[in-house]
Amino acid sequence: MTNTTENQSERKELKKTMSPAEVWALAVGAIIGWGCFVLPGTRFLPEAGPLGTVIAFALGGGLLCSVALCYSILIKVYPVAGGSFTYAYIGFGTRAGFICGWALALGYLCVIAANGTALALLSRFVLPGVFDVGYLYTVAGWDVYAGELVMMSAFFLFFGYMNFRGMDMASSLQLILAFALAGGVLVLTAGSVAAETAHVKNLFPLFAEGRSSWACVISILAITPWLFVGFDTIPQTAEEFDFPPEKSRRLMLNSIGCGALLYALVLFAVAVIMPYPDLLGQNHSWTTGAVANMAFGKFGGAILAIPVMAGIFTGMNGFFMATTRLLFSMGRAKFLHPWFVRVHPKYGTPTNAVLFTLALTLIAPWFGRSALNWIVDMSAMGTALAYLFTCMTAYRYVSAFPGIPEARWGKPVAVIGGLTSIFCFAMLALPNSPAGIGLESWVMLLVWVALGAAFYFNRARELNAIPHIQMQYLLLGTTDRPLLFKAAQATAAGVEG
Repeated sequence: MTNTTENQSERKELKKTMSPAEVWALAVGAIIGWGCFVLPGTRFLPEAGPLGTVIAFALGGGLLCSVALCYSILIKVYPVAGGSFTYAYIGFGTRAGFICGWALALGYLCVIAANGTALALLSRFVLPGVFDVGYLYTVAGWDVYAGELVMMSAFFLFFGYMNFRGMDMASSLQLILAFALAGGVLVLTAGSVAAETAHVKNLFPLFAEGRSSWACVISILAITPWLFVGFDTIPQTAEEFDFPPEKSRRLMLNSIGCGALLYALVLFAVAVIMPYPDLLGQNHSWTTGAVANMAFGKFGGAILAIPVMAGIFTGMNGFFMATTRLLFSMGRAKFLHPWFVRVHPKYGTPTNAVLFTLALTLIAPWFGRSALNWIVDMSAMGTALAYLFTCMTAYRYVSAFPGIPEARWGKPVAVIGGLTSIFCFAMLALPNSPAGIGLESWVMLLVWVALGAAFYFNRARELNAIPHIQMQYLLLGTTDRPLLFKAAQATAAGVEG
């Protein structure tokens, strides 16, 4: 068996540089991305109506707070990179760790791609004719232009460079952008409410026409793992906290609350300015942009561009950080090729994980904006699965250590969080569900699963040959923190014997 001295020479670690404010900005910025400004006119109001959507935000945010509490239990004991991937291994072993890590990587990469390609939509609204030049082809009704490809690729390269240079630079930028995002949403809401046509009556019907109220709520509730994905970027960066990990609980709960509020404010700004069925009937290419023009006239595009760009950039930057830390952790534990473990000697960043993430995201713009609508549901399934593993591991942990303070509330919270994850996954997977995903999403999901299976079976023999005590050190940096699955416990008992 490989001894601890050898393991120490293998294990790379990340620098502790992140303050509580930077961690909060990371989470809020990751939660509020392009969807906050695009989905009111394409999904929220058409499928659920104003009240149905707000109820879904409140229910989904509240239920995901139970998932955040499960994360907080585990961060306190296991403050390392990897988040749900690490917790899945701790609770259920190697195979579960890989499944969870691969599902989470899917969710994170999809969010980066979706945020980045939203720049094309914004540029067509604010700067028409500037970047939509050099027509190449059409995908699902969306024209792909060479000018937009160059523009989006430049931003992907910029955020790749920021994450290559280190967390100090990336997290400072995230903090600035998060405040710009919140301020911009408040300005948009104030302008919409102050418009002459604004009236509470414009919010009726409160639920989408032609659907039952429960179907309206469920259609949005099922994608709340995707809407609020971002609070779990906090456990991904736990290894880089420059503060006690116990503070992460308050930061996660606060970020979910702020995210729900910002989503609701943008929805209200869109729906209150004129009767929203009439607004939707006008078939604007971008409903939120049209509302900004109604509220602010010719300056509407410029005013709206500030929070939208901040939302896009915080989403790209936040999930760049989270994805690279996840890939780094999977590589460090031999779940992925050791190539992913390289840490820059000067900046202390996972260099190759940054390069890999950048390479994949640079592919996304070539598929067009419309095709990326398919990944919303697919991404939600990946994150729901990751949340489920986290909740089940938290349940096992509080069951194994009934004397800890969290044991008083840990079990019921873990059950609620686990059931929430199962519900959201089922609502997306069941064909007759009001939130069931389409054929295109299933095809893309099956491709990702096939790739994951190929990766896993390529490394399965090496992974299964690694003793649990060695894997424990590679993931956690120590061998004195508990693993909760039976095989590891049996090995530990044998060593003690």
